[in-house]
Amino acid sequence: MSPRSDASFPTSGKVLVTGAAGLVGANIVRRLLDDGHDVRAMVLPGADNRGVEGLEVEVVEADLRDPDAVRRAVKGCARVFHVGAKVSTTSPSAEEERAIWDTNVLGTRNVMRSALAADVERVVLTGSFSAIGFDPDTPSRPAHEGMPFFPFTDWLPYARTKVLAEHETLKAVIDGLDAVIAVATGVIGPYDYLPSRQGRALIDTVHGKMRAYIPGGSEFVSTADLTEGHMLAMARGRKGQRYLFSTAYMSLDDLLDHFCAVSGAKRPRLRLPPKLVAGVSSLYSRPLARYFPKVPQRLTPGMVHIVSMHRRGDCTKAKEELGYQPTDIREAIRETYEFFLREGMIDRERIRA
Repeated sequence: MSPRSDASFPTSGKVLVTGAAGLVGANIVRRLLDDGHDVRAMVLPGADNRGVEGLEVEVVEADLRDPDAVRRAVKGCARVFHVGAKVSTTSPSAEEERAIWDTNVLGTRNVMRSALAADVERVVLTGSFSAIGFDPDTPSRPAHEGMPFFPFTDWLPYARTKVLAEHETLKAVIDGLDAVIAVATGVIGPYDYLPSRQGRALIDTVHGKMRAYIPGGSEFVSTADLTEGHMLAMARGRKGQRYLFSTAYMSLDDLLDHFCAVSGAKRPRLRLPPKLVAGVSSLYSRPLARYFPKVPQRLTPGMVHIVSMHRRGDCTKAKEELGYQPTDIREAIRETYEFFLREGMIDRERIRA
């Protein structure tokens, strides 16, 4: 578990968490409750909202794309964690791409404008590592908060919308809102009911559905560390600044090694050439998204591109300004496995030993 800091913050009212039933939101809600806050959990109508079931929170149903619903959700809240977003690592259909844009960009605009109108004390936006720039000549050079987004590469629509979500936040800051951005890397941890792409890959590994993988690596953050980062950003972050939170860089080989060691599952051994997978997936990914949008895509061109970059992150700013102290990613992997097992998302009888 991430060590609890003294990242307490006073508040004169409820704390709103958008996307409260998602992986990040569900962990933030639980931390706020543990810290004694009065929480309003905003969830998407008709979605899988097990992440907040049974908790002593006020649950409100609202779609980020509905400005009136967002306004009602924000009203009466003193602080806001804007976590909600539509995450996608696929090559989406035109309809899906529009939904990503409307949710992540216009939805963030709705939250920020509502927060301004309601005189909210502070908003923390959950940002994405994909919105932070990189050195095109040396992609593995550690990226930090000051590196601007590099648009001249094959980024997925999701990454571009998260950049624009930050723009909407900073526009609100110019208008007088006190807001901070907490940037997440690849998230691993419990309460992953959906599950996330990382969670799905781990479940499929244990059940023997993932027999091959592509070599690569990225930054990962435990839900405990990311939650702690959000609390620190709310309590100590400088207005208009963004802070990057990661627990550790891990190669996919190391990630699989750790998860299989915890679960006792047989590790996938077939390593596929990234260039070959990228070429093949580019042929079927978009047609698959268009005609069979509910079919999961494990190896999309975007995913191949991201993991092949071996992107690393530099959390110096969060450490020095906020006192952020990352922990051990192996603990998060163990907690994730135990959560999946406890919730029946991993069937012990199906573990491929």
